[in-house]
Amino acid sequence: MGCSFDQVFEAELERLHGYIARRLGAAAADDLTAETFATAYRRWDALDPSRPARPWLYGIASNLMRHHWRKERRMLRAYARTGADPLLVEEDTSLDRLDAQAERTALAAALAALRREEREVLLLHAWAELSDAEIADALSLPAGTVKSRLSRAREHMRNRLGAIGQVEVENVKTVEE
Repeated sequence: MGCSFDQVFEAELERLHGYIARRLGAAAADDLTAETFATAYRRWDALDPSRPARPWLYGIASNLMRHHWRKERRMLRAYARTGADPLLVEEDTSLDRLDAQAERTALAAALAALRREEREVLLLHAWAELSDAEIADALSLPAGTVKSRLSRAREHMRNRLGAIGQVEVENVKTVEE
């Protein structure tokens, strides 16, 4: 590893904040990102230098987010009703087309319907762009468990989203292979 806490903080702050914002909303992201880095700082000496810091950091964030899962589910249901993902709306106003809004609404509803464990793995893969191995490391799970949860989540999303979800799920598979 060989990185200092400051280097990890600089390298991961923006991505981790964006991931948490998509999961819990912008208001909670500031606090939870700060709490994640505060926890990482306190535990920095416990990090095995042979392990990469990124999965470890997302593992801390995932543990903290477990406390917020009810809020996340309510937020996904609100996305499903409104079709607005605050992060995407802020970054790209061209996504405000009616068809894109309908797809986001369906996606949010499908995410809200996933079991928490499956949603966690799927979002770490899709939004945080962690590999299966990094997800396993972050969540302290066997790699096989990550693969089976990801597979179940993808199948659920395919079933819920039909044709619009097929493209997204196939793209996720292609990236992984």
